[in-house]
Amino acid sequence: MAAPMERIQALELIEKDIITCLQSAGQALLELSKEKSSLKQVENQSHLFLKSLGNVESKLTEQINYLTQVSTGQPYENSGYASQKVLQMAWHRLEHTRSRVKDLERSKNKYLQDQEQLKGNVSNLL
Repeated sequence: MAAPMERIQALELIEKDIITCLQSAGQALLELSKEKSSLKQVENQSHLFLKSLGNVESKLTEQINYLTQVSTGQPYENSGYASQKVLQMAWHRLEHTRSRVKDLERSKNKYLQDQEQLKGNVSNLL
């Protein structure tokens, strides 16, 4: 659920849950204000209020956690950041490896030159 439109739709659903919450609370208070209130009706509305409130809390927490990840630059679901970072590190490792291979190649060539010179010096002595 990382697409912007999906995030907006999720927020719209949260908004509807908030409206349900307020309506349930209002209905419970209205029932309590009656001279002959129905305890069963008050309990039903209170239960619906608490259930809606729990949904709102969990969905808002999810949205806040998502926004926290996005705003701090941490990798998150459907983010290109993690892939981009991995690719960048791979390129860095590749360049480092190429550099080390070139250094080893130079060392090998120097060693082979030294060996040739050593053979030439030994054959001159004999």
